Amino acid sequence: MAGGSIELTSLCKRFGEHTAVDCIDLSVASGEFFSLLGPSGCGKTTTLRLIAGFEQPTSGRILLDGLDVSGIPAHKRNVNTVFQSYALFPFLSVFDNVAFGLRYARVTKAELRTRVGDALSLVSMTEFASRRPSQLSGGQQQRVALARALVLNPAVLLLDEPLGALDAKLRRSLKVELKALQERVGITFLYVTHDQEEALTMSDRLAVMDSGRIAQIGTPRQVYEEPADSYVADFLGAANLMEVLVSERAGGSAATLKLGEVALSTSHGCPAAAGEKARAVIRPERVRVEPHGSSGDNRVPAMVERVVFLGSATQLILRLPTGASLQALLQNDGDAAVGALAQGTPVNLYLPQDALRVLPDSPSAAPAAISASAAAAEEAPLAS
Repeated sequence: MAGGSIELTSLCKRFGEHTAVDCIDLSVASGEFFSLLGPSGCGKTTTLRLIAGFEQPTSGRILLDGLDVSGIPAHKRNVNTVFQSYALFPFLSVFDNVAFGLRYARVTKAELRTRVGDALSLVSMTEFASRRPSQLSGGQQQRVALARALVLNPAVLLLDEPLGALDAKLRRSLKVELKALQERVGITFLYVTHDQEEALTMSDRLAVMDSGRIAQIGTPRQVYEEPADSYVADFLGAANLMEVLVSERAGGSAATLKLGEVALSTSHGCPAAAGEKARAVIRPERVRVEPHGSSGDNRVPAMVERVVFLGSATQLILRLPTGASLQALLQNDGDAAVGALAQGTPVNLYLPQDALRVLPDSPSAAPAAISASAAAAEEAPLAS
């Protein structure tokens, strides 16, 4: 199976007065696992539907392997789609569900049996060929839906949140399987999700979308560690966003910040001028918790407000002197000091300058979003 390249040029989609996709440009390489990531309403699913041919663009072009398919019907594009609801035919067996598309492709019975058998083998469902969908688990139904899409040998496989209906444990295991499957077949996967962990785990590259626009494109590590703006930092994984004052711009990319009365330094670029307010971000796993009164640069006093045991890690919700909330993630590696932390414990937080970044606001950023990240992080473990 060969992969297919995707090229979107000034692609726009409007529904009346609403712009769902705002003239985006995107290139996906042949054989790449590429994810579109963002919240509901950001335009990711509309983009996928435009590529599939289920929606027609208002303007712009869609190229598949260099061919402009913008006006070509969905059934004539060499792509296939796997949806969140697997849409299996309940009255057909697993074998016949997978063979359904081939029966309209005028292949011989021998080729049909071979291709269906190969597709079921790819997803480890050979022994379930005679079962009906109602006799399968959610994960098994997802595998059948994948086999049904792959059996037609598409150049591009479009996946619209295919793991969304599964429980958390099954999603974790299938993420690994899905990435391994993509590497084995070599097909281009375009994966749509709002789940940051899915995008980080499986993608070769990803695009974070915001209000119909692409906020940032890069590898998972690049986008996570070097977010383009506060929106990307806040959406992709947990992030501590803090309101700071830029007190000094040093030589190169260094800057001195004021967090309340505490001076902090960063070794990364600063988009704001001296005297301006800005947003600084640091990931929870980069925050170091030290005994109260420890000395050194980039130390901030704090009070432990909440301790959340997550199994492999402990999450701390901390209150800063400014009143802002900040979180730290500590690995449970047997350190007795971690287990001794309790509500009301005074501590010092070390914010390494290489982990502290000053970011510009995104075009759609709202002032209330400054403290939203920490509040969301506080509630997330209880909801999961």
